[in-house]
Amino acid sequence: MLSRISRVTTIAATFIAAVVLSPSAGAAPDDACSLLTQSQLTKTLGASVDAGSSLGPNDKKVCTWRTTSSGDAANSIKYVTVMLQGTDAFQTRKSVSVKSIIVTPVGNIGDDAYYLAVGANVGLIVLKGSASCKVAIYGSISMDKKQALEKALAQQILPHF
Repeated sequence: MLSRISRVTTIAATFIAAVVLSPSAGAAPDDACSLLTQSQLTKTLGASVDAGSSLGPNDKKVCTWRTTSSGDAANSIKYVTVMLQGTDAFQTRKSVSVKSIIVTPVGNIGDDAYYLAVGANVGLIVLKGSASCKVAIYGSISMDKKQALEKALAQQILPHF
């Protein structure tokens, strides 16, 4: 009888430890470079990219991938950035009222999303749960193409939230 109680206690303790110690669903990621692989980026962009780099060992909230191949896509797209941010930054940027900045709502992605355009640059900012991220493509491609690629990349990132 004592061994059966010991087994049940051990199983219960293991289960409780697994629940308590496992990352919670919907937890915000803390390393932007871990959200997309080179393979995902290459497939989506149609151009090879480097491994991606953060701002430094203590700041992994921003990651940049630079194109490394030649060809039309690589010559047009220079680099991609992903920036992790909280809900405050999401709301602040969403309500910006500056003449040269255009905020365009986007449906069917995350809990809320919008494009933030300044001149020829645009970034997709997506909210999911208590975190958000900005995906931006820099280069000489049309605004429509940038927006479509940013949305495709954001959809690949969101399962990490």
